[in-house]
Amino acid sequence: MEKKGISRAVINRLPRYYRYLGLLMDQGIDRISSSELSRRMNVTASQIRQDLNLFGGFGQQGYGYNVPHLHDEIGKILGLDKSYSMIVIGAGKLAQAISGYFGFEKRGFRIEAMFDRDPDKYGGVSLRGIQIHPLDQLEEYLKEHTIDIAVLAIPADSARMITPVLVEGGVRGIWNFAHTDLDVPENVTVQSVHLSESLMQLSYKINH
Repeated sequence: MEKKGISRAVINRLPRYYRYLGLLMDQGIDRISSSELSRRMNVTASQIRQDLNLFGGFGQQGYGYNVPHLHDEIGKILGLDKSYSMIVIGAGKLAQAISGYFGFEKRGFRIEAMFDRDPDKYGGVSLRGIQIHPLDQLEEYLKEHTIDIAVLAIPADSARMITPVLVEGGVRGIWNFAHTDLDVPENVTVQSVHLSESLMQLSYKINH
């Protein structure tokens, strides 16, 4: 989307629109104006209209937005009309928390397997019954399975070492929780979640 002139700021707001529209549907609300959505989301109505106009608008003057339709359309923009196979690299507390979250599967993200270096964890399962495999079996696993997304919940050095194996194995996206930047080719997308950086941003905001 960025190559088509859609800014990262707009892309970052799309999941928030999707979440709020889902909440509206849960409340039985089928129609909403940009001003009412603005009030709920604390985003200006003009910003909402500008963002949505980049993808076709979806609203009607005097009517507003059809909530289920807009929710579905933003889901398609985000690629949520498809399903994705995932693996988790690591089986520690963070990896277990990620693999145990049921919300991912509701959105079409299926965690197929976990991998770890710890022999004590081989053959075990996560909280949701996902099999934990030895990390040295990852390359062979990727030859036999099509995996769209890999989650890296391992230390930085290990993440940098395992990334080429993932790329070579056909993984298209990496959700990176390791505190490091990854070098990948253009056909692979990395979304990094640096928890300490997020906490430092919060520290800055409460002090300024």
